[in-house]
Amino acid sequence: MRRALLTPLMAAALTGCSFLGQDTSCTQADADSQVTAVWRPADFGGRDAARIRLCVDATCAERTSGSPDDPFASLSVRLPDDIGASTVPVRLTVTSAKSGDTVVEDSTRARLTEQHPNGTSCPPTTWTATFRAHPDKGLTSPEGLKLQG
Repeated sequence: MRRALLTPLMAAALTGCSFLGQDTSCTQADADSQVTAVWRPADFGGRDAARIRLCVDATCAERTSGSPDDPFASLSVRLPDDIGASTVPVRLTVTSAKSGDTVVEDSTRARLTEQHPNGTSCPPTTWTATFRAHPDKGLTSPEGLKLQG
């Protein structure tokens, strides 16, 4: 009788199960709440030909467009972790590194979506939105963006 009871308990322990259901094993990936813009550097000309500036509310981040040999580049503006499911104003400004002229200027509102990088019952919970910085259309959906040339 004792052996009959111990066998199922051992099997449950070895498979990660408990009497209350399956234990959740969380990964330890870290993530931040943020709004991100992605682009193909080749879309903006030669090597570091443009400055990309992304602003969310009054917080901004900026970088060069990158090498046209790179398949894609990105820029993120970090948000407070407790921002929740809100809508935030986003502005994109692309300027020529050579002349300083504005090449692209666009703004929109981003609806943040909830993300659980380690699983739904594991921390952290982050709030994100992602756009494509398009050379002609400004801020667009990243859907369909080919990351290879």
